[in-house]
Amino acid sequence: MNNMNQMMKQVKKMQEQMLKAQEELGTKTIDGSAGGGVVTVTVNGHKKVLGIAIKPEAVDPEDVEMLQDLILTAVNDALAKAEELANKDMGKYTGGMKIPGLF
Repeated sequence: MNNMNQMMKQVKKMQEQMLKAQEELGTKTIDGSAGGGVVTVTVNGHKKVLGIAIKPEAVDPEDVEMLQDLILTAVNDALAKAEELANKDMGKYTGGMKIPGLF
């Protein structure tokens, strides 16, 4: 029975550490970019878009589709980096397992 209590304490401690790590992800920011940095998107570790920066040279009224493509590419780059960060930060607690709803 003592062994079971010890294991439950370890599980509770791990849960607390995971919650703290998940909260910390929300404070971390990641930038994704496209077009050599003419479009930059900033997201947090929870994959929430915080900002989009577009340099004037990216804006061509004759080629709006290019700007749309650059924004889409930058957003996807930032989200992929956020996913990688979450997997790295949370992976130490989950042993690489994907736990739905956790991250």
